Amino acid sequence: MSDTVLYPLGQGVLKLLEGDITQDDADAIVNAANSALAGGGGVDGAIHRAAGPGLPPACREIIARIGRLPAGGAVITPGFDLPARHIIHTVGPIWRGGNEGEPEKLRSAYAESIARAVENGLATLSFPAVSTGVYGYPVELAAPIALTVMAEALTSGRLREIRLYLHGKHAFGLWRSVADDLFGGITR
Repeated sequence: MSDTVLYPLGQGVLKLLEGDITQDDADAIVNAANSALAGGGGVDGAIHRAAGPGLPPACREIIARIGRLPAGGAVITPGFDLPARHIIHTVGPIWRGGNEGEPEKLRSAYAESIARAVENGLATLSFPAVSTGVYGYPVELAAPIALTVMAEALTSGRLREIRLYLHGKHAFGLWRSVADDLFGGITR
């Protein structure tokens, strides 16, 4: 991991990091899941591989009970073999031009993930950049939505720390630019 930027917000802190979310020891990490919670590519596949063989049956049990998880929804499982105690699975929207409710669904994915953390008494939560990979959500549109929801959770005292893991220097730079515009920054 090379870069970290801190944004004190209320009594909490938002951290932007370049690194591997599967190595994070937060109370929970968020998985950018598909609606079947079946694992896949990108961060979803990495989390499923790192969590080990206990995760797929837990996901299948949830799907058997609720059906497919809609975009904007979130559920929680144990972390299994991960350093994090829990995994919060959320489905972000697929970008289709912005006129099919994508902003509302993206906001909901972050807000519902935070709600699952709060309901379970968690204080630290780590996110990937939901929907900005294979789902194609433009970072310049996704970042302000995501960062605003995270800031609301921190300034209200609902969470103590939120970490946002970004893959590569380019992604880190884009998100940092938006966060600096919103909050200012302290490099550590």
